[in-house]
Amino acid sequence: MSLVVLDLDADGNPLDPATQQPVADVQGFLARHLEVPESATDIVVFVHGWRNTKATAFHRAHRFADLVTTTYDPVRYPALGAWNSHYVVVRWPSASNPFLHGYRRIRDRAHLMSTTGRAPEALAHLLGYLNAHRERPRGTLRTKAGQYLHLVGHSFGCRFLAEAIQWAADSRPDVLGWDRSDPRYPYAADTLLMFQMAYPHDLIAHGFPRLLHDAPIGGPAVFTHSRFDRAVGLWHRLAERRTGVGHRGATEPREHISSIILRPMTQNYTAGDFTSTLVNVDANLCFRRGRFLNPAGAHADILHPESAHLILSLAELAR
Repeated sequence: MSLVVLDLDADGNPLDPATQQPVADVQGFLARHLEVPESATDIVVFVHGWRNTKATAFHRAHRFADLVTTTYDPVRYPALGAWNSHYVVVRWPSASNPFLHGYRRIRDRAHLMSTTGRAPEALAHLLGYLNAHRERPRGTLRTKAGQYLHLVGHSFGCRFLAEAIQWAADSRPDVLGWDRSDPRYPYAADTLLMFQMAYPHDLIAHGFPRLLHDAPIGGPAVFTHSRFDRAVGLWHRLAERRTGVGHRGATEPREHISSIILRPMTQNYTAGDFTSTLVNVDANLCFRRGRFLNPAGAHADILHPESAHLILSLAELAR
């Protein structure tokens, strides 16, 4: 396992780790800063959510990576063959107090970073940099060294990934493409997993239409949800007049959505679980814990073996 960090400022600009100043040449910086080991079998891009300091984000990312690594079992996931993942952790300024105006402040910051800011561009360039190493060996999507690309977001980090996909797909075919007959689009990310997305449950089609049509991902957009998540239940409803995807799942458009339950470790996922464009994963039995009087509830309660099982299963199905 290896891990590298990419920091963004409040405007979505990548920061040079040596100077902590915004980088002007994004593509050149990524080429210098990010290096994927040839020994890696998979690349996981992880974007964290609300109320994380840099130290907290780094600590949780390490816990997340360790959890997936220790959960991997070559007998349980035979199609993977091996799991030696390289993690790219994207950090952004998300700290605030836990009350309503703090939620709105971070929501508005995330929105600005995702629209007028450069966060989608930076993430799209990040995916484009990783994509530049990719080739298409006989119908499956891998890098030249045999690496698959997985996108994982949590909370507001899901918005950033969705915006990056939207930005790349709408107008930047040289940044990230997908497997179509058009020769400009030979590649795609292999999986997209959104843990407890902080976005209105019924507006996915309105905000991110590319997730429904010609998304540059090989499989469906997968969303976990739990009614014990108060951050995207109570606080999201107070701030945006509707609960978030992470509280009740994506609800529109219904014809593009299917639902499954987060499987225990004793049950396997199959390709039949992921046949629709959007897939809701009911995590009520697992994502339940929050500290006493924590207004976010179980919003951050995603570090379970069952979560790693879902990630590894999606990676296996992508083979």
